[in-house]
Amino acid sequence: MLLENKTAVIYGGGGSIGGAMARAFAAEGARVFLAGRTPGKLDTVAAEIRRDGGLAETAIVDALDEAAVNGWVDSIAAQAGSIDVSVNLISQDALFVPLLDMPVADFGQAMDKVARSFLLTAKAAARHMVKQGSGVILHFGGSHPTNSTPGLGTVQIGCDLVEAMRRQWACELGQHSVRVISMRTGGIPEGMPDLPEMEPYKQKMVDATLLKRAATLDDVGRVAVFLASEHARTLTSTQVNMSCGAFVD
Repeated sequence: MLLENKTAVIYGGGGSIGGAMARAFAAEGARVFLAGRTPGKLDTVAAEIRRDGGLAETAIVDALDEAAVNGWVDSIAAQAGSIDVSVNLISQDALFVPLLDMPVADFGQAMDKVARSFLLTAKAAARHMVKQGSGVILHFGGSHPTNSTPGLGTVQIGCDLVEAMRRQWACELGQHSVRVISMRTGGIPEGMPDLPEMEPYKQKMVDATLLKRAATLDDVGRVAVFLASEHARTLTSTQVNMSCGAFVD
């Protein structure tokens, strides 16, 4: 198993992406700890993992609360013996408003959530990873400097902020053998609401790819497992493009 005896913490573990990663990590031998704000969703993912023979625990944690994040991660490290993988899947407060029309306070609040959650969760994991001399911090939803689009408001800027933090974290943590990587898709139709009005948007995602198919949740889980494993030990400070060619590097 690629992640046997590894410990993975996932913020936003009850969502479609978080659940896909959690199930994939557990299937490869990792013990997963899921954090979020909706107990029902977290419990559903954990129950699926346990049903299949995996190990999963849940906790209600506010990723903007420094004491709560540090306390949760410290308790996991004490219980499991290490923090091997940390994934932040906290969603942005997306504002699809042109910057010219965007209230400064709203912009600041949206950026503050992104910056604080990614800084707090990375710091909590990095403290333990530096001591143990290993670990992977994984981000999801990277950006591309040539793909800015009118109307995205805070979304593209938030992704760019995460990528800047990924580069800085990788630079600072590399000497401790801690890797920092981000993943980017061109959208995952499977993870979107199954509503008639959403079908045109799902099809646009597929049509925009070179492979004429979009990444699936299973694809996300498989790639995440690879990146968290020793098979990817040469990868850090990089963005993994799994957009099926929607974004050309």
